[in-house]
Amino acid sequence: MEKTTIGVIIGSLRRESFCKKVAHNLMDMLPQGLEAKVIDIGDLAIYNQDFEEDGATPPQWEAFRAAIKGCDGFLFVTPEYNRSFPAVLKNALDIGSRPYGHNLWSAKPAAVVSVSPGALGGFGANHHLRQVMTFVNLYVMQQPEAYLGNAAALLDKDGAINDEGTKKFLQNVTDSFAAWVKRFA
Repeated sequence: MEKTTIGVIIGSLRRESFCKKVAHNLMDMLPQGLEAKVIDIGDLAIYNQDFEEDGATPPQWEAFRAAIKGCDGFLFVTPEYNRSFPAVLKNALDIGSRPYGHNLWSAKPAAVVSVSPGALGGFGANHHLRQVMTFVNLYVMQQPEAYLGNAAALLDKDGAINDEGTKKFLQNVTDSFAAWVKRFA
């Protein structure tokens, strides 16, 4: 059976990020046949079209573009910063969709999971990210929506989800995402 590669894009750069811990739990829950790999976005220079026009495209951009080009779908895990998603994540979306006419995100399936220590679970970030993803023509899974609030209480000291209801919910998210990706294979 051929493997389907899922790029996991984590919007938090913090070492002990709740998003990173949740992303690794999600990766472990993906069904057989889906191979997940984290695509690092922390070392990407801020997008500036002049770099490309001057023939000075940063090598990190090229490596990032090659990584996303090799993916069949994407799982975005984002925190919420000021009712939106982090700038580093927007920068990654810009780099993958530029220069004009070379959008590497286009027509690939995706899902969003937002994670927050607060009660709303990153609702604002989740929906704002979906707006941008729609514009770059990612096919965003609509249901189930995934907002994880009170993240600190959901993770044990090793970063594993410690709540059975949350595990069951996230398994449904990953199973639904796998079915979503399969539709576009």
